Amino acid sequence: MSADSPTQYYHHGRFRVTGGVLPAAVTAYRTYGDPANPCIVFPTCYGGRLDSQDYMIGADKTLDPTRYYIVTLALFSNGESSSPSNTPAPYNGPYFPSVSYEDNVRAQYAVLTKALNVKKAFCVVGFSMGAQQAYYWPVMYPDFVERFIPICGSARTSPHNKCFLEGPKTALLNSKDYENGHYTKEPQFGIRAFARAYSAWAYGQTWFRQHGYLHNGRYSSLDDFIRADWEGGFLGTWDANDLITLLDTWQKGDVTLIGKSGPYDAQSDDAAFASTLAGIKAKGLIMPCKTDLYFPPEDSENEISLLPNGSKLVVIDSVWGHMAGGGNNPDDDLFIKQHVRSFLEES
Repeated sequence: MSADSPTQYYHHGRFRVTGGVLPAAVTAYRTYGDPANPCIVFPTCYGGRLDSQDYMIGADKTLDPTRYYIVTLALFSNGESSSPSNTPAPYNGPYFPSVSYEDNVRAQYAVLTKALNVKKAFCVVGFSMGAQQAYYWPVMYPDFVERFIPICGSARTSPHNKCFLEGPKTALLNSKDYENGHYTKEPQFGIRAFARAYSAWAYGQTWFRQHGYLHNGRYSSLDDFIRADWEGGFLGTWDANDLITLLDTWQKGDVTLIGKSGPYDAQSDDAAFASTLAGIKAKGLIMPCKTDLYFPPEDSENEISLLPNGSKLVVIDSVWGHMAGGGNNPDDDLFIKQHVRSFLEES
């Protein structure tokens, strides 16, 4: 599929972001299917690149490009769109400005409306950080988005989620080879520590108890799994400054901050959160995983109680934790496919 859908680049020019300005901002994207069909927006997640979106795209998969016009969009700092690793001085590396979800969605909206001439998003679908973007879209562009599907995500990053992220972030920032972001070669100590601190959170405790990390004999032990799958998954493919900047976007996620600047403690302002969600016009399908340690279903239950327009909650009953929503096993993939397709076909 990706061979038929080459990566394209939209050049925004000078683009203001939360932490300053990108003088020549770029958003990477791919398209699948006929532009005459209803448009589905599918942004990337943490650790996601455009080719990693293919797990949901195909005639026999969740998002069918013979029925929908699917646009995948890369987050700033993922290494494809503007990032610390590919932006020239003086905004390179540790000098890259902080970027919010709001900045990303504003850039993605420009791609859809200016480059692709999309008049309406039939649905915004996303996993993890992509799910958080799916919440941002109907808040920022209420007359543009008709439906949204956050899979294993939330409308704001919870205090516990932020605390979890402090672990891998601090492991990388304080490693002996990160050098405050001024490294001249890959900081392997830091990236390996980051991956190990991160790995325990991605799956449910039952998954570990059932030795899911052995992957039916693919790995010989827990350490083999962590070394090959987690350290190996980041080493050589992810820039350390990209990881930190993208994580910062995740930590600061909160739909109540849209359009606001300056000091604002939205985490303590439940009234603002309730008002923001109640104002969403689009219909939502909220799909948390029962054992997700980042975005637990309790957060989704709270959100669905505030959403109007017949939005519905469907919990993925899986031991795979957060990874249940990311195309990691066929049972969860089938469950998601059935419910997403049904929701898309509703009148």
